[in-house]
Amino acid sequence: MLASADARLIAVSGEAFVQPRYATDAAAVEALCRAAQATIVLAPGSSRFTRIAAGVAHRLGGFIDTHITALSSDAAVEAARWFYRQRIEAVLCRDTRPWFLLLDSGAAQAFVPQPGSATVENIPVQLPEPRTAVTGFRAPSQGAQTIRPDAKILLVAGAGWTKKQPDGQVHTAEAAELILGFLRATGASLGSSKSLVDQGSEGQSVLPFLTHLNQIGQTGSTPRHAKGLSTCCHGEEPHVVGWRFIADRRAISLDPNCGWSRGKADVVYVADAFAVMAKLNALLEAAKA
Repeated sequence: MLASADARLIAVSGEAFVQPRYATDAAAVEALCRAAQATIVLAPGSSRFTRIAAGVAHRLGGFIDTHITALSSDAAVEAARWFYRQRIEAVLCRDTRPWFLLLDSGAAQAFVPQPGSATVENIPVQLPEPRTAVTGFRAPSQGAQTIRPDAKILLVAGAGWTKKQPDGQVHTAEAAELILGFLRATGASLGSSKSLVDQGSEGQSVLPFLTHLNQIGQTGSTPRHAKGLSTCCHGEEPHVVGWRFIADRRAISLDPNCGWSRGKADVVYVADAFAVMAKLNALLEAAKA
């Protein structure tokens, strides 16, 4: 597209736009949209754009829709998104312009740029007086952060981790160390079944780092990771519905007749998850060394 003689590439630049800040980011996007006289505005559904897009749409008298998963433009521009825990798909078409559409990650193939040339036109931005300053970053360590939407792998922990093991004892501490060890070694995101996250309110032994935000399924989230590994989970339908966007599914379960083995997973390992995860973590550590 940039190789076209009619292509126009506009941008804003300056030290004020280096750090994400609502006032400067919103002013920049507003200036770009006015300069381009945009009627359709496409942006990634990242935290930086999600923070400002609604405010910019209001300033321009437009409309915004988020979590868009597909676009089409036969007779008119149509955008698809899911509602009600990913069980109802809606196709939206609006007359209001500009129309802001925030696209979910993983909804389309990655763009492959082609060589070309273009002249960048710098758009001036009238910035408000800044009232905040970025002095640094404070983020949890990789071991403490368990929800990673951009991770390639999803590890799901089921209630079996906190049940009595063959020796008649509960090994919650060992289970926690095995799960966190896998997350640290792979950078995977952690999900959970509803039964496991509910145990905390029932006074049972729980994994200390799990919250309801980790819950996957009908009453939880529907992540979009490339691969998923379920451990100590039966694979019942209310949970598996949250895996609909995960193409490569594997499961570890001692029950050969669990839901995963009934066509809901590509590979099912009928084995003890404690032993499998311990061996897997050892192999990952050896590979790093």
